[in-house]
Amino acid sequence: MKVQIIPALQDNYMYLIIDEASQEAAIVDPVDPEGVASAVQQNNVNLTKVLTTHHHWDHAGGNAKLCKKFNNLQVYGGDDRIEALTCKVKHDDTFNIGGLKVKCLATPCHTTGHICYYVTADQDPPAVFTGDTLFAGGCGRFFEGTAEQMYAALIQVLGSLPDETKVYCGHEYTENNLKFGKYVEPQNQAILQKIESVHTQREKYCPTVPSTIQEEKLTNPFMRVHEQSVMDHAKQTDPIQTMAFLRREKDNFKA
Repeated sequence: MKVQIIPALQDNYMYLIIDEASQEAAIVDPVDPEGVASAVQQNNVNLTKVLTTHHHWDHAGGNAKLCKKFNNLQVYGGDDRIEALTCKVKHDDTFNIGGLKVKCLATPCHTTGHICYYVTADQDPPAVFTGDTLFAGGCGRFFEGTAEQMYAALIQVLGSLPDETKVYCGHEYTENNLKFGKYVEPQNQAILQKIESVHTQREKYCPTVPSTIQEEKLTNPFMRVHEQSVMDHAKQTDPIQTMAFLRREKDNFKA
C-alpha cells in the first residue's frame, strides 16, 4: 500500500491510496480535482474509487467534477448529502482497492453520516482515513452530534484499532491541537516532545500526518478522557462529560 498525501485548499489533505500490486487507486476527499488528476498521472495508476468521509464541501465538493474527468468512478460515502454519491455505505461494510481491503467505520458526530475508512494490506501497517472525526492531537467539532457519539467514535471504534495503525486526517491542525493538549496536560512528556517535532516539520512546510493510533492515545486529550490528569483538568469524573467539557473548551481556546 502506498499513500500519497496531496494538500488542498488552505489546510485540507486529500489522499491517493494505491495498491502497488495492481496499480488500482482510490482518492479520499478529492476537493481539488486538478490536484488529484495530476497525482494519478504522476503515479500512472487506475483511479476507480472516491472515498468520501462526510458531506461538507471542503471534502465532497470536488466529487462531481472528478467524475467528469474519470469514467466509471465509484463514489463511496455514508450520507445522502454527499455530492455524486453512488455507493452508500454503513458501519462494517467492506470493499477492495485492488488487493487492499477497506472497512467502513461509522463515526457520527461531526456530521451524522461521517465514515472513516480502515485500509489493510498483507505486508504494510494498516491505515485509517479519519476525515474530520479524529485529527492529530484533536477531534472535529460536534456539529451534528453529541459527546456520547464522539466518545464512541474515538474510544470504542478508532481506539480499538491496532496501535500501529497510521492515522491520515482531513486537516493540518496538529500544531494548534497540541497547544491545547499541553494546556490540558502541562506535564505530559509525549505532548511536549511531539510539539517540538511538529514545529520542526511545519517550519519545513512538511505535513504532520500520518500519526498513529498509539501516538494519539499518548498525546490527544480527546482520546485520553479516561486518564485521571485529563478528568482532573475538566473537573469531571465521567469520561463522556470530560469529552463534552474538552470540546466546549477547545471551541473557545486561543493558542
